[in-house]
Amino acid sequence: MIASDCVLMNYNPELPVLLACDSSSYGIGAVLSHKLPDGSDRPIAFASRSLNSAEKNYSQIDKEALALVWGVKKFNVYLYGRKFTLVTDHRPLTSIFNPCKAVSSTMASRLQRYAIFLAGYQYDIQFKGTKAHGNCDALSRLPLSGRVSENSDPTDVYLHSVMDTLPVTAIQIANATRRDKILSQVYDMVQHGWSRYKPDSVSPEIDPYWNRRNELSLHQGCLMWGCRVVVPEALQQNVLEEVHSGHLGLVKMKSIARSYIWWPNIDQDLATLVKSCNGCMRNKSSAPEAPIHPWEFPTRPWSRVHVDFAGPFLGHMFFVAVDAYSKWPVVKIMNSTTATHTIEVLRAIFADCGICDQIVCDNGPQFVSEEFRTFLQKNGVKVTYSAPYHPKTNGLAERFVQTMKQALKAAKHDQGTVQTKLSRFLLAYRNAEHQTTKVSPASLFYGRNLPTRLEKLKPSLRKRVEDQQSKMHHSTTDRNFDIGDCVTIRDYRSGRDTWIPGKINMKTGPVSYRVEIAPGVSWRRHADQIRRSELVPEPDRVVQDSSYLPLSDSVNSRSSASKSTTSQSTTSQSTASQSSTSPAKVEQTTGNQQQPPENTVPTEKRYPTRIRKKVEKLNL
Repeated sequence: MIASDCVLMNYNPELPVLLACDSSSYGIGAVLSHKLPDGSDRPIAFASRSLNSAEKNYSQIDKEALALVWGVKKFNVYLYGRKFTLVTDHRPLTSIFNPCKAVSSTMASRLQRYAIFLAGYQYDIQFKGTKAHGNCDALSRLPLSGRVSENSDPTDVYLHSVMDTLPVTAIQIANATRRDKILSQVYDMVQHGWSRYKPDSVSPEIDPYWNRRNELSLHQGCLMWGCRVVVPEALQQNVLEEVHSGHLGLVKMKSIARSYIWWPNIDQDLATLVKSCNGCMRNKSSAPEAPIHPWEFPTRPWSRVHVDFAGPFLGHMFFVAVDAYSKWPVVKIMNSTTATHTIEVLRAIFADCGICDQIVCDNGPQFVSEEFRTFLQKNGVKVTYSAPYHPKTNGLAERFVQTMKQALKAAKHDQGTVQTKLSRFLLAYRNAEHQTTKVSPASLFYGRNLPTRLEKLKPSLRKRVEDQQSKMHHSTTDRNFDIGDCVTIRDYRSGRDTWIPGKINMKTGPVSYRVEIAPGVSWRRHADQIRRSELVPEPDRVVQDSSYLPLSDSVNSRSSASKSTTSQSTTSQSTASQSSTSPAKVEQTTGNQQQPPENTVPTEKRYPTRIRKKVEKLNL
């Protein structure tokens, strides 16, 4: 009936093609059909067969995958070269055989081979529930009887070749799997199919297998995860000892285990085995370096100093001290490195730079001696020792020693002694920008860079100012005067001669002089206000202007004098009598009169000189 023309239709290359496959515990079936424009399916051909004894031991997912591959091979003439749709009632296969996804490396080897085979076709895959998949389900449950070829599966051959070489054989693993409380349950779930949702009654110990349910398979009674054998708990210790037999270390042991075996928490078991091995622990390599913990940055220069010895190098020993704040280095060449000589060198450094707060050093015999500790204790210096055989703790001094050695090696063929080469290196290093602080050590230590020969290359501000000042001379005439020279000086009094004779009495500055114009009367003038002359001051000359101060040189003195004269002419006789007692009134040429003090500033009266009467209050 199903082979009649009432059920089947002819193949039409213009219509979409569907290939539905299903599997039971003993048979597989496939239906090739067309998708008609009205949405219905019309079969083209049917196929089914029974499973052989080896295929009956496959897991349910492997049987479903086998049905898809067998159906494609069966109807290859209809499917190859065109696009078609695979239909299955096993949902995990829609993800495993999805043509848009890559083949997982942890997938069972048989499923990997099936996925690679299907990659040669153009197909889509879709899921259809069992109730709507009755045609294929019926064929798988009523397969055609017949002799099926039982050629050896390549996967079985590989497993035999691998398992038989181990002290634990595949037969032992298969027997132990059936006796294991957890793996026996997993074995049945893999063989008969996993439920879509995890039952609440399932033990938590099955969770690792549930998460890998689509990647587990069965081979000759052994549970497989990809190409790795799931070892029962009873045989795990024997397998661990075999993996550890070469003492290769944890990393290589994990690499070997990932090629052959697996069980939950296998990495932790391998790590525990290695840690419990006496031979591995005694000969283990160094542990990974701890994260770098930098020293606390000091708050001021020369607070914490790192010291160390370098050498023997170039026939000498070098005592190195580096300031942690400014990175300022101090290097002393020593012929003896005893504790006494070390203290003497450190005392000299303290005399130049001051006493620091803390010293960081290694565990050298000089530094751990009682004499050295007593010296630091008396000076109030705290000493910190680095961990033995761990030079990174004192990395600041160690790194500078490396830099110094490289520089002195590079200067091997330069002229000069070791001390000369060392001094050149220190001068350049102290002025160079440090990679950590981005400032030169000299700038942080002294607040300035040290002068070097390179400073001569920069233009000098002082020289530029001096050159500009030299251009300010407007006259080429010599303006220098000697004491006793006869000169004429400017007279700024109104109604007087512009120049009056005088004699140089004193030189008060580079271009200023004190000139005597009359006995006991001297004026101070600038060189621009003095001219050479042969005139001699008159011995009986008297200065008549009482409003003029002889020691005042500004024009404001003249204006003040004129204002004072005007005020005197308008005031009463009593006011004039009071003014005659003023210190700035009259300058007499007689020697008996007291001269006004030098640089006295004339006082200008700000209020009128009228007589003010006190207001009489009413006595009520």
